[in-house]
Amino acid sequence: MGVTSDARVVWQFLNGIAAIYKPAGYSLHRTRNTILTHLCRDLNALEGRPQREYVRIEGETDKPMTVQVVPNLADHLLLTGPHYQQKDFKLSWVNYLGYDTSGVVIIGINEGARTVMRMRESNPTRFYKVKGVFGQATDNYFTSGKIVEKATYKSIKRATVDAICASMQASHQRKMFELCGVDMQSQAAYELAIQGPIRPANNKIPMIYAIKCVAFNMPEFTLEIACINEYEMYLKTLVHQLGIQLHSVATCTQIQCFRYGLFTTELALLKKHWDVQSILDNMEQTQAILDNNKYLVEQDSPTLIEQQI
Repeated sequence: MGVTSDARVVWQFLNGIAAIYKPAGYSLHRTRNTILTHLCRDLNALEGRPQREYVRIEGETDKPMTVQVVPNLADHLLLTGPHYQQKDFKLSWVNYLGYDTSGVVIIGINEGARTVMRMRESNPTRFYKVKGVFGQATDNYFTSGKIVEKATYKSIKRATVDAICASMQASHQRKMFELCGVDMQSQAAYELAIQGPIRPANNKIPMIYAIKCVAFNMPEFTLEIACINEYEMYLKTLVHQLGIQLHSVATCTQIQCFRYGLFTTELALLKKHWDVQSILDNMEQTQAILDNNKYLVEQDSPTLIEQQI
């Protein structure tokens, strides 16, 4: 969108979806309030509608009277307050990221809230980078918790970690076919698999399509996970379970959602760019991506998921 100084014109264009980058240690509700505060600030700094006027007739009724058009003081900014306030906006999100998770969040503003609902129903694949550390366990499975257990980790090898990850992935693949009621070795399973990622009917069941260790520098490690229906504690628990299966303990130290469906961190706006002009430009980019992909068509076939992970 081109630069304009008229707040009314800008308001009309604030209808669509945008991709933002939520930092860790920042709740999504606080993120929403921050974005709305910045939008209100920027809109109110632009030229708003002019103060309305009214016709005032003065003088005695038995003599010629004066007619004047004067500003309506009841419409003065000091009385009405800012023209744009947070309650004037509709803002909702597609994917929910927990307090300790950073990454891509897709938001819908005003009319974009309808698109948000359709995107939730499409339930696209999410990609995460999850970091952990071996040798310690906390009461909340995250590095911010109190250490409740320590264990040795020198015997853990990269090959063993890869084997456990492969086992987890295979277990979830079997579970997907079991939920569909088909034998994994049957022709029906093959025909089901080539249609794309299998999604459980219940959107509350977490499902992992791929999990791989991409960095291993003892005692620290990094996993890349492609999944749906996940939530923050579930990802933390995966790290905890990995430590147990390796006859040690592990704690999650960082969670980042680096891709949500068609949208990656390269498109997401950092906190310093949560302003009107940046969000309007981002809306144009996200709409172009949706248009080029036939509006929310899921691209993530099993092959593409493996390529991403």
